Amino acid sequence: MAKVLVIGATGTVGKHVVEGLLAKGEAVKAASRTGKPVGDAERVVFEYGKPETFEAAFEGVDRAYVLLASGHVDAKGLLLPLIAAAAARKVKVVLQSVLGVDADDAIPYRQVEIALETSGTPYVILRPNWFADNFHTFWKPGIDHGQIALPAADGKSSFIDARDIAAGAVAALTSSDFDGRAFNLTGPEALSYAEAALILSEVIGRPIAYNAIDDATFIGILTGAGVPADYAAFLASIFHPVRAGWTAAVTGDVETLTGRPPRSLRTYATDNASLLKA
Repeated sequence: MAKVLVIGATGTVGKHVVEGLLAKGEAVKAASRTGKPVGDAERVVFEYGKPETFEAAFEGVDRAYVLLASGHVDAKGLLLPLIAAAAARKVKVVLQSVLGVDADDAIPYRQVEIALETSGTPYVILRPNWFADNFHTFWKPGIDHGQIALPAADGKSSFIDARDIAAGAVAALTSSDFDGRAFNLTGPEALSYAEAALILSEVIGRPIAYNAIDDATFIGILTGAGVPADYAAFLASIFHPVRAGWTAAVTGDVETLTGRPPRSLRTYATDNASLLKA
């Protein structure tokens, strides 16, 4: 049986992709920098920027889930060689991109998409909105202190549960019905961070406020917590689309891929209450 390669297999989305593929009886190679086991998947060491790790990762593979793991900012430099390696082997690629990058072909992620679209290998592009899961990962220190401080102003986002991104990925990896298409993945409603904070407060039973801050303050908070300056600046920059209202779109693409509607933020919070409270 040909295998499915999952890049970032230990991450927020990747671990759910591995689980979903295994549940469907697929043979899976779980790729990560450490080669850490994920369920019963075969593990393999993979590092962006190190082509010498590509051969073992792609051996015996006919499909691949490709994403840029958090902490990296050079989408073109790190993903284009990976796309080329997959295309050279005629491996189908399901690429996790970013919502809104199709607005301008100069955007690095869009250039990665274009390289995939013109590579000659089968592909599907998934463009998720802001992850609901950020609340128990990136924004968890703020929740612990009862305040989420972000440079989002009053902008709204249709937060999507990582499990729904993964379910879309599994559907795209196990069917040819969606090949050659791009899907904008969102949750079922657009919420401001103030509205999100209220939902989280109700679910975990203690107050959480939202504090709208500027970019400089946000960058200072992150770098003070040990986040590299370039990545802190990158994170600040991607709040511009939130403030501009570009992340408020709601689509039916999760249901198109999976046959069911996406989870709400309240469902996400209820299912992850223990992590939010910890």
